[in-house]
Amino acid sequence: MVRDRLTIPVLAFGGILMAVMQTVVVPLLPDLPRLTGSSAGTVSWMVTATLLSGAVLTPVLGRAGDMYGKRRVLTSALVLMTVGSVMCALSSDIVVLIAARALQGAAASVVPLSISILRDELPPERRGSAVALMSSTVGIGAALGLPLAALVVQYADWHTMFWLTSALGALGVTAVLWVVKESPVRQPGRFDITGTLGLAVGLVCLLLGVSQGGQWGWGSTRVVGLFLGAVVVLALWWWQQLRTELPLVDLRLVSRPRVGLSHVAALLTGFAFYANSLVTAQLVQAPKATGYGLGLSIVQTGLCLLPGGVTMLLFSPLSARISAARGPRITLALGAAVIACGYVVRIADSRDLWMIILGATVVSTGTTLAYSALPTLILRAVPADQTASANGVNVLMRTIGQAVSSSAVAAVLVHHTSLVGSVPVPTLHGYLLAFGIAGAVALAASAAALTIPGDAKRGGTPRARERTPDPQDEALEGA
Repeated sequence: MVRDRLTIPVLAFGGILMAVMQTVVVPLLPDLPRLTGSSAGTVSWMVTATLLSGAVLTPVLGRAGDMYGKRRVLTSALVLMTVGSVMCALSSDIVVLIAARALQGAAASVVPLSISILRDELPPERRGSAVALMSSTVGIGAALGLPLAALVVQYADWHTMFWLTSALGALGVTAVLWVVKESPVRQPGRFDITGTLGLAVGLVCLLLGVSQGGQWGWGSTRVVGLFLGAVVVLALWWWQQLRTELPLVDLRLVSRPRVGLSHVAALLTGFAFYANSLVTAQLVQAPKATGYGLGLSIVQTGLCLLPGGVTMLLFSPLSARISAARGPRITLALGAAVIACGYVVRIADSRDLWMIILGATVVSTGTTLAYSALPTLILRAVPADQTASANGVNVLMRTIGQAVSSSAVAAVLVHHTSLVGSVPVPTLHGYLLAFGIAGAVALAASAAALTIPGDAKRGGTPRARERTPDPQDEALEGA
């Protein structure tokens, strides 16, 4: 049927749209204080609010999808994202804009929910490539969103950008309702409200401290208090989850090496990947007077990152083939190693534009391999009725890694500056140090991937391995 053939493209469109929605606000940030009459610190909450709500809602909506229906929750997440975009299009009030961006954070659950739907609906021979493509949509959408938003901001009123994303969001909701079937796989039970509130408070304290530490001061009372609060609340949450019959997050499942080590690798990979986008954008826009900067506009910067997005689209089938032949943990380890190689290129030459684009594209290639392998590892290690919540936790770990990466890069660049005229700008040494840190973290992710047990024990041809259930998976299914 036509609808069956459209399932993968529609879900991939939703993933790309989610990433575009998260990215489009970036070109606006320098002008938003003037446009909204607010301070730069207040405007930064348009990014922070999306980060916090996405981190909290991803595992929560994943669990809700396992319980109440993945298509239903996926549609709700896309609706919230679209409503937030309409609110941004209609208002210039910074409070409304921050609230709208918080609503859009719900879209972070689109990818794990979609991956879970693909597991339920697709035969094994199509599942690997579909999951790989779905994982790559995060990078593809980010690469497309930045130049698109920059073009709109440069040549039209900034509200036009949000009207455009509202129309795309409405199209995405309509397509999901028409094409995607509701998965019959459910995990019935009572929703863990206490666990949800505990996770929300703990994550908000943790990520707020990480994201605002540079502005508020890492030793300030507010930041130290947030970190202490996060430790206490998450420790109590962990204790509560182990004693709840139907927890929000099955921590016994997380403690299994195949699942827990996959989450660790996701956190490290998220850190390594995010530094590429952050540093590249700042590096190429640095003024030529620095001796290394290229003085590019935001539109030109977006175009520099575009090859990486195209590469992610092209390499996602290769990732699926490697996972089928060698196992997803090998794909993950290889991807993280390629990310590290990309940073070697960045350290070797960050002055010539073609070398900058080459290094960034190599990092994107490694990210494609790694991000495509992570959900496959999770799908093989958890019962079918917990795939959405388990992948939601995995995406959460990537998000935490990205937040820590943002703070670490900012801290490095702040401590390595020089004056150009009367304006302090990061030195080339600061950028190279950030690349070195990200490359080292990527190598740590590769090492963590190689410690994940399971796949190396499988024998036979790739197709035979797809049909042969893993003994550990059978044990999990019967648990």
